[in-house]
Amino acid sequence: MRTSLTVALGLPRYGAGMTSLDLRADPADLTAALVDVFSVSGQEAELADAVQAALTEQAPHLEVVRNGDAVLARTNLGRGSRIVLAGHLDTVPENRNLPSRRTGSGDEEVLHGLGSVDMKGGDAVFLHLAATLPEPKHDITFVFYDNEEVDAERNGLGRIERELPEWLAGDLAIVGEPSNGVIEAGCQGTLRVEVRTSGARAHTARAWMGQNAIHALAAPLRRLAEYAPRVVDIDGLTYREGLQATAISGGVAGNVVPDAAVLTVNHRFAPDRTSEQAEAHVREVFDGFDVSLVDLSPAARPGLSAPAAAELVAAAGGRAAAKLGWTDVARFAALGMPAVNFGPGDPTLAHTREEHVRTTEIRQVEGVLRKLLR
Repeated sequence: MRTSLTVALGLPRYGAGMTSLDLRADPADLTAALVDVFSVSGQEAELADAVQAALTEQAPHLEVVRNGDAVLARTNLGRGSRIVLAGHLDTVPENRNLPSRRTGSGDEEVLHGLGSVDMKGGDAVFLHLAATLPEPKHDITFVFYDNEEVDAERNGLGRIERELPEWLAGDLAIVGEPSNGVIEAGCQGTLRVEVRTSGARAHTARAWMGQNAIHALAAPLRRLAEYAPRVVDIDGLTYREGLQATAISGGVAGNVVPDAAVLTVNHRFAPDRTSEQAEAHVREVFDGFDVSLVDLSPAARPGLSAPAAAELVAAAGGRAAAKLGWTDVARFAALGMPAVNFGPGDPTLAHTREEHVRTTEIRQVEGVLRKLLR
């Protein structure tokens, strides 16, 4: 038996002793059960154990493998196409929002708790489908992975891509991130740069003898203030770009003219730009300044014209929107397949103490995917 870091530290451990999950239960009830298993990033072992055991016992039609604290399962029916359903098991740290609880009733019922939105509601939908669709019309791969909420190099999808790449292959990837129950296609790319200025130190009583590096940031800040971001239409979806200052650092002491300063800028770019084009654009905006690239994640095109993606949009009533933000759909797009976000919950509630999801939305997402797959 594993001894978790949670136990070692004496922290609360919700779901301790849980040995099984009922995958055939109502998806809202299954969501509550998943929420009650503590799974902060790096501590997903208990939930991964429960998911692996449930899939092995309740979905004998699936091939199931374990990779670290990720659990993968798939059908092998020889269908003409394969759809990948992917969801992360981890959450951000607990914020007095465990265990789960419910308010309201009927169509107004709301499930509260850590991960209810991001993204155990999506996981519950996928697990329920895994157990109740033994003969889907598409082959399906289910990927329940670890460490999404932390640094990208720890993301379980990256490890799976390196060690079990065939498990990520398909004709469409659906990532169960919260999207208000609306298909969000593709995603923006994101990059971060540092714009550096230099000067000369001097005593502030004799400021004319120095050169203030913080003051020198006025010019790049002015360029940002005057910047007009693009609005781009791709496959009928509207992507809005952005270029924003997110931090300024500099200064030596309260009586010293600073000789160095750094402006941090984040650029969110539409999927019609490659990563290289986006970087070149930002460098052009700050032409004449010292610019260093410190972080970059590519965008993903929506790909809604692909047959499997078109089927999904039809199953959802023809509705789709652009994803404004970056998610793991970009990892799947980089593998050469269309990818969308589709899950229950309001993404603006993710990572908040007030995280909650309407149970009717969980069931609605399950219904759309069942229509696509059965």
